[in-house]
Amino acid sequence: MPDVSIVILTFNSLHLLRECIVSLRASFRSVTSEIIVVDNGSDDGTAAWLAEQGDIKPILNKENRGVAPARNQGLAAATGRYLMILDVDTIVTPGAVDTLVRHMDETPAAGLGAPKLTDGDGHLQNTCRYYPTVLSKIYRRVPFAWAERRLRDEFLLDWDHDSAREVDYVIGACQIFRREAWQQTGPLDEAVFYGPEDIDYCLRMWMNGWRVVYFPDAVIRHLEQRITKKVFSRTTWRHVKGLAHYFWKYKYMFNTLKLPGCRSVK
Repeated sequence: MPDVSIVILTFNSLHLLRECIVSLRASFRSVTSEIIVVDNGSDDGTAAWLAEQGDIKPILNKENRGVAPARNQGLAAATGRYLMILDVDTIVTPGAVDTLVRHMDETPAAGLGAPKLTDGDGHLQNTCRYYPTVLSKIYRRVPFAWAERRLRDEFLLDWDHDSAREVDYVIGACQIFRREAWQQTGPLDEAVFYGPEDIDYCLRMWMNGWRVVYFPDAVIRHLEQRITKKVFSRTTWRHVKGLAHYFWKYKYMFNTLKLPGCRSVK
């Protein structure tokens, strides 16, 4: 059994996949690993490239199944003590995966962990947060200073992000699961085609008695190829549909304090 199984989802992103895999291979220090790539029906040569790689377990879908269903395919095929999902638009720094595994070994209450994410220039991305509300999702689309001020608490903007801490959720660009916690929590919610399956999964971890922990000394560069910028794109509306499903599922819109999370534990 390898220490960690890394599941990468790709769709017409062969140039990013190559860079991600090169950085991942070079990042390992002492952990044993397996790499699983789920291709969501790409037509850019991804399948042929994967066939040439001797250390990658490929899963080839004929069509784009969305994020949660495809990631579930990869997680179901994983054999590691830990399961890690990683976005294709990431560059893994040396030792980052080893550091995450070590911290998870040292933190038995953590069901889900995450690294510090930076952008391509090394600037911090605020990727660990309190749960969102309907209003905060609207504020993120408003380009005014007063909207950013209203997001400071949820985005933990007054914290330097340089120390490990429990948080409500971390974005799905990189999450590592303890196998026991993943087995207890179950698969990602496949009713969500694209976002917010990451928030949902962290909340379910908390509901099952596990902690979500941020580990800043493991660093991964996240180029963040956002695909919901176009207001009227099909993917944007699928994202909105996913958000509606999330808020309906947990029966809240504005008050998050009653949800199980880092502010409700002693």
